[in-house]
Amino acid sequence: MKSEKFAAAIENSQFSILNSQLKSVPLRQNCREMDTIKKLFAQKLMDIEAIKLQPNEPFTWASGWHSPIYTDNRKTLGYADVRSFVKLELCHAIQQNFPEAEAVAGVATGAIAQGALVADELGLPYAYVRPKPKDHGMGNQVEGELKKGAKVIVVEDLISTGGSSLKAVEALRQYGVEVIGMVASFTYGFPVAEEAFREAGVKLITLSDYNAVLEQAAETGYIKTADLEVLKEWRKDPANWKK
Repeated sequence: MKSEKFAAAIENSQFSILNSQLKSVPLRQNCREMDTIKKLFAQKLMDIEAIKLQPNEPFTWASGWHSPIYTDNRKTLGYADVRSFVKLELCHAIQQNFPEAEAVAGVATGAIAQGALVADELGLPYAYVRPKPKDHGMGNQVEGELKKGAKVIVVEDLISTGGSSLKAVEALRQYGVEVIGMVASFTYGFPVAEEAFREAGVKLITLSDYNAVLEQAAETGYIKTADLEVLKEWRKDPANWKK
């Protein structure tokens, strides 16, 4: 799917080799097998404070949920190395899992920029999907130009319950394209989201997840081992945690 430009970028990227023992093997094959990419990206997100863990001083989400984790993947756009890492890894995820992709669609607002970067790297058409149609002009919900019937891969930044992400999928289907799957930077891995994606028939691939964050945070001393159970309990029933 991709030109020599992408292959060269992967080969020359500082992320292409984690240690000298992996030089003879493509990075992502090793990392997919050992979940190294998930933990590597988790560390990068914590380093730039795109993810914060505070089990004893929880955050409050807009939904009213109390949460021990704060996530803002848009912060990755402000760091060239992390931005490039996300772009290349999403591209590779698409190549490995959705090689038939003919176009890219980003979910507004968080994945508009990253989706555009991915589409540019892959040399594919691009559009983004609004949460709802505009209330003026042409009333578009899908902004850009996608060929009817095209096989489209959706790019998202964060998966929580999956509701807004799957609304974008439905909008694309109504637009007249075939959604072949979704790639995202991060997922909390809520059971409700996993079930929603199954019911919608959408394959989801993410660069990192909540489990990888907890493992990396515990290994590096970011959190205490005693906090792990508290953090794991939150994901089982986030709506009622600490109530």
